[in-house]
Amino acid sequence: MSHATLHDTPPPGPRGFLDRRFDLTGRGSTVARELRGGVTTFFAMAYIILLNPIILGGAKDVTGAQLSIPQLTTMTALSATIATIIMGLVGNAPMAVASGLGINAVVAFQAAPVMTWPQAMGLVVIEGIVIVLLALTGVRERIMNAIPLALKHSIAVGIGAFIALVGLYDAKFISSSAMSPPLALGTGGKLMGWPALVFAVALVLMIVLYVRRVPGAILIGIVAATVLAVIVQANANVPAEGWGVVVPDVPEKLVASPDFGLLFNVDVFGGFGRAGFITALVVLFTLVLSGFFDAMGTILGLSDEAGLVNERGEVPGLGRILTMDGLSAALGGLTSSSANTVFVESAAGIGEGARTGLANIATGALFAVTLFLTPLAAVVPAQAAAPALVLVGALMMTQVAKVTWEDLDIAIPAFLTIVFMPFTYSITNGIGAGVVAYTLIKLARGRIRETHWLIWVIALVFLLYFGLHPIEELLGVK
Repeated sequence: MSHATLHDTPPPGPRGFLDRRFDLTGRGSTVARELRGGVTTFFAMAYIILLNPIILGGAKDVTGAQLSIPQLTTMTALSATIATIIMGLVGNAPMAVASGLGINAVVAFQAAPVMTWPQAMGLVVIEGIVIVLLALTGVRERIMNAIPLALKHSIAVGIGAFIALVGLYDAKFISSSAMSPPLALGTGGKLMGWPALVFAVALVLMIVLYVRRVPGAILIGIVAATVLAVIVQANANVPAEGWGVVVPDVPEKLVASPDFGLLFNVDVFGGFGRAGFITALVVLFTLVLSGFFDAMGTILGLSDEAGLVNERGEVPGLGRILTMDGLSAALGGLTSSSANTVFVESAAGIGEGARTGLANIATGALFAVTLFLTPLAAVVPAQAAAPALVLVGALMMTQVAKVTWEDLDIAIPAFLTIVFMPFTYSITNGIGAGVVAYTLIKLARGRIRETHWLIWVIALVFLLYFGLHPIEELLGVK
């Protein structure tokens, strides 16, 4: 693919308002290219409107409460609309923003089980503020340099394995048992029933479309599988427990007014009292770490793909882009849609010619339209949406090739990071195991000076986290 650069020769003629506002000429683009790119990006990432509510809506908080899927759908679309448009206007980058996969898993399966939903979303707000401050103060670069690159890659790999497990389990394609083995295929080791078939068809279709580079492959797969599920349910009348959270019945209406019931339903600091300071701090650290590095890598990769990197290897306006990314994360907490982040699917729009923030305006406008289509989201069963988690997990696993496995100082911590996440059903445990193992190995081999002091601080936090229960017993805390 050829890249447009910052030094393309501008076409002759007067520059219109949009040209001047987004510097279309300077970036070698046109209004038509930007709009086409923005629409392409929307269809490449629109699956998040269906998938994010499935992930968050399928989890329970410490009180057993579950979030409404129609409300989550509204909030996911609203948050993506605002965050994407703001990124376009302020950051002037063709980088659409929405609820981040992986980060929403931390909120659903790490934060919510130890606090209420408003408190979990409060941590998301704090995460966004922290990322903004880190971007403005330059601390972001220091932390990036402190954590070994291989551990960063292994975190992405571990999250990929974790969300794939979540997808398989939520779709009932695998099940748990009190007997041996603890996990098994389908029910009792066998795939049975129509829901399993819907899942298999959806996964195969997504994989085929994705490897053939069909635009919107994941969204097409979800929609096609949902249609299949609706047909199956209408004819086979599968019991509700066979599908799970969502039963694919035909909705009474396709269009409805948005439900803003979750907007500003946030308790910013309550999680520290509910879960305990150390536990909440570790969850917050995990949120910051996940959003922090995912966004940085995505932004740099997309900037390079769009030809926005100058001859010194710098991204013009990177500070504004990073700041908007942090503000978008906080917005996700305020809307209870989980933290927003820049989507790598924006590369689809860049491939169609998007080079400026004008593309984001088109993407954001389409997200706004989906605010009125929430009844459709209540039709999508886990068996139709969860295959996207498996596919995205596979894509995240490709980072494993970037780990230097021949170096035991790195290989063992990376391995523990990866396996602890799915094996303990905890992203936090995976990161903690990796960081603690890394520092202990360096200590055992007398290589303390090779380790940044910030890593020792992070390791200490995780040691307190893992030892929280015995410490509480020692101190007589009930």
